[in-house]
Amino acid sequence: MKEKELERLTNLKMIEKDLSVKGFKNICGIDEAGRGPLAGPVVVAGVIMPQNSMIEGVNDSKKVSEKKRELLYDKILQEAISYSVAIIGQDIIDDINILNATKQGVTSVVKGLDVRPDLIIIDALEHVDTNGVPYEAIVKGDAKCYSIAAASIVAKVTRDRIMREWDDVYPEYGFAQHKGYGTAKHISAIKEYGLCPIHRRSFTKNFM
Repeated sequence: MKEKELERLTNLKMIEKDLSVKGFKNICGIDEAGRGPLAGPVVVAGVIMPQNSMIEGVNDSKKVSEKKRELLYDKILQEAISYSVAIIGQDIIDDINILNATKQGVTSVVKGLDVRPDLIIIDALEHVDTNGVPYEAIVKGDAKCYSIAAASIVAKVTRDRIMREWDDVYPEYGFAQHKGYGTAKHISAIKEYGLCPIHRRSFTKNFM
């Protein structure tokens, strides 16, 4: 590993290092993918990484190419002490709103871990049911914390794969390209073909 990358990862682990000094051993980073799209689920992922984990390239998923994310996804899951993923579909998002759907995903993720964490660090979510586990909300956590960044990659890759599968079912919308986000091409397709079953009705009122 190059010195610059080692330095970047060391900085990315500073918050976790401080927490481990305070006695927190198993720290679970949680992040989501898909709060903003017009279609498809929101995916929440949680990972407990070993304290000495230093996977080259781990970063906020938005800063990593799709190809590299796929490679990192495998490495993260291989190294993780425990991980959990929750997929909250568009029907629930429409029913309880995206914020509450995301919070529901966090609760499911915590319950799905096979190792109970000492602490959860989460990207900027407050008032969440974490099944009795203490948590800290960190603004822009995916860019500041190694384990939240790792969770962001797991969530993003999982969701992208789901949207590519939906692209086979509804090819006219271009889900493989935009992953359900409100691009000009996607909005144009909605106006031409109407909504399909995976569209979020609460997000697409303006286009219909």
